[in-house]
Amino acid sequence: MKKTPIDESQFESEILPEYHFDYQKAKPNRFTAQNVKRMTVVLDEDIAQVFTTSESVNKALRALIEAMPQIDKR
Repeated sequence: MKKTPIDESQFESEILPEYHFDYQKAKPNRFTAQNVKRMTVVLDEDIAQVFTTSESVNKALRALIEAMPQIDKR
């Protein structure tokens, strides 16, 4: 195969210094799980010693939510 020299100045003229992305035309990524919503929360050290897993944190928070008086969401 014969190697041809590449003129890099040709590429520089084609590349814009800045691209603008139109977010209104964006589509969600179909390859990701759409229904999974996760949030990272940082616990204080003393609380993290008691609640060592995310399941234990979720269980305690669900119990707290059940004990709270229900607020009408209007």
